[in-house]
Amino acid sequence: MKNCAVILAGGQGKRMKSNKPKALCEVLFKPMIDWTIDAAGDAEVDDICVVTGHLHEMLEEHLAGKTKTAFQAERLGTGHAVMQAVDFIEEFKGGNTLILNGDCPLMDGDTIQNALSYHERHGNAVTVISANVENPFGYGRIIRDAGGFLKEIVEEKDATPKQRAINEVNSGAYWFKTDVLLDTLSKITNKNKQHEYYLTDCIEIAIQNGLQTSAFTAQNPDVVLGANDRIQLLDLNDKLRYKFLQEQMLAGVDIPCSEGIIIGPDVEIGTDTRILPGTVLLGDTKIGKNCIIGPNSYLTDTVVGNDVVLDNVVAEQSKVGSGCDLGPFVHLRPCSQIGKEVHIGNFVEIKNSTIDNGTKVSHLTYVGDSDLGKNINMGCGCVTVNFDGQKKHRTVIGDGTFIGCNTNLISPVKLGKFAYTAAGSTIYEDVPDYTLAIARNRQENKVGWVKKKNKIRNME
Repeated sequence: MKNCAVILAGGQGKRMKSNKPKALCEVLFKPMIDWTIDAAGDAEVDDICVVTGHLHEMLEEHLAGKTKTAFQAERLGTGHAVMQAVDFIEEFKGGNTLILNGDCPLMDGDTIQNALSYHERHGNAVTVISANVENPFGYGRIIRDAGGFLKEIVEEKDATPKQRAINEVNSGAYWFKTDVLLDTLSKITNKNKQHEYYLTDCIEIAIQNGLQTSAFTAQNPDVVLGANDRIQLLDLNDKLRYKFLQEQMLAGVDIPCSEGIIIGPDVEIGTDTRILPGTVLLGDTKIGKNCIIGPNSYLTDTVVGNDVVLDNVVAEQSKVGSGCDLGPFVHLRPCSQIGKEVHIGNFVEIKNSTIDNGTKVSHLTYVGDSDLGKNINMGCGCVTVNFDGQKKHRTVIGDGTFIGCNTNLISPVKLGKFAYTAAGSTIYEDVPDYTLAIARNRQENKVGWVKKKNKIRNME
């Protein structure tokens, strides 16, 4: 007996004023649909069908086969949306089906799993995931009978004043016995003012048929929250942002001021590392102990060792060894690997390069498609000229080499160990070990040239 999930993600979200489906609007740089899919996965529900609708091609392209999909050509209510997935649901007869909304990114795996345990333990036909909220306005109210079982769900517009005072609300997430879901879906109608098929009618039919229905109250009231506009989307961002900041601080990360700091859910940070304002850490980023990250640093899918300082650093898909200090204003582009005790100074860009232990790249320098050895010194204004207009080529620099200021290294070129280049040189041939390379014209002074050519500048 296997369980499955159906995620409803066909909404247009007109108030978002977006050119993409609402489910693809992002919270902490991650589409809301991905939060929902991950929550189901965390609850060990891996067989998922996403019901698409508005701009379904974009959503299907984003999912890229990660889940099955069903297309709702006309948006005729939540029950109608689930009907589009009936062929998928029928594969799981005898099990249970989870229904989730694709725009509720705060629904979590623990809540889903605990609700399933409650659902199975009590032999429920249907279990509604509910929550107690301070302001229930706009939500369907959970009405219980004397025994605590679900009596009905009353929408805001239909509720009496007494019912509106109830704080327990419907999250829009449900566990159904799959056979019950299939049976009740076949019986609901659209005989209402909106001429739509409501999923809550399935629950009403189950109650009328004497089947046991109940509501599982989530410990986290935020699971009910969705986003219909950009203001609500900001609220979701704030709640999740602070949640992950709290988790990091409780694990020993120092955040003296949280302004502008965003830490993604998959980021790992060691104890006593300090995160300074304006820093964004995303993706599969891992940071060691005793580091200082920021201010204004942006890391995604980057691994950082211990005792590292990153000041105004942008790093993507890169690695930084222990004891390094980078910045301010350093850009590590993808596939950059920095060894231990490396110094990278102001306004330096590294791309697809390896830099070994103890090397210094001080300022105003570009290192692209290069392999730098140990204890190298690169002066100010150096450039590895890695692109000939058609192909990229690599530069290799041996241990202990000194690159003079304003040196251009025309790749492919190789400099041996303990070599030197004179400042202002353009190096286009290999330089052997222990060799000084000078590649510039001899200076010539033309006395009186300025007066002869009338080039005296007006200093007023």
